[in-house]
Amino acid sequence: MSDNIYQNLTMLGGDTKQPASPEEAVLERVPNPQADVNYAVRFTAPEFTSLCPMTGQPDFAHLVIDYVPGDWLVESKSLKLFLTSFRNHGAFHEDCSVTVARRLIDTLEPRWLRLGGYWYPRGGIPIDIFYQTGEVPAGVWVPDQGVSTYRGRG
Repeated sequence: MSDNIYQNLTMLGGDTKQPASPEEAVLERVPNPQADVNYAVRFTAPEFTSLCPMTGQPDFAHLVIDYVPGDWLVESKSLKLFLTSFRNHGAFHEDCSVTVARRLIDTLEPRWLRLGGYWYPRGGIPIDIFYQTGEVPAGVWVPDQGVSTYRGRG
């Protein structure tokens, strides 16, 4: 391969310090070698955590991120470090979910993006957050996110 599209990556393949906050976290991207094709990419983060901004107690979510890339792909280690940077970040569920989606959109400029944030109950109420940039491009198969509404033991 004469043109190494991965040459500018700084995190993959080495020791990387965990970012202290989402603002400090860097999302890295690489050119999409299949940019002429519409296809869906899915990332699932079943152990996403943040902190309640009022109590400091941990909040837990299952995030599902679907996107149709344009010219860029997200590098998955940088995505993992970005998502885990929320562990000490105090914000409501809505803010955390939409912040993740918007950072990905700003970094990747995807043709389409959808994020489902399925938050576990706090105070007896589960909160699910859904964000989408528009209609799915024609001809792209995007499966259901497969996360059912929280039911507890019932």
